Amino acid sequence: MRYLVWILRLVIFIIVLLFALKNTAPVDVGLFADHVFSQVPLIVVMLVAFVLGVAFGLLMAATGMLRRRREINRLRRELARAQDALDHPQTASAPVIPETVAPLAPL
Repeated sequence: MRYLVWILRLVIFIIVLLFALKNTAPVDVGLFADHVFSQVPLIVVMLVAFVLGVAFGLLMAATGMLRRRREINRLRRELARAQDALDHPQTASAPVIPETVAPLAPL
């Protein structure tokens, strides 16, 4: 199985390498405010777009992962409190008589 994974990686690398070698034509990249980069190889533009897409995707995934991690920690604390309440039940105290808490005013 390990050899199959390495063979697959090698095939993908060769395909990407051939794709990069075929796309070396210079292009003009226009940005905002009429700022233009002239004669940039197409593969560089594609690589920058890929890296920015991966970074944006990881940023979006990280926010969801952090949210889930906080939820998991909250649920673990809640579970620990519930387990502690089961392990150490509180004994019932004597019933409270209302007059002992606040005596009634005389009529």
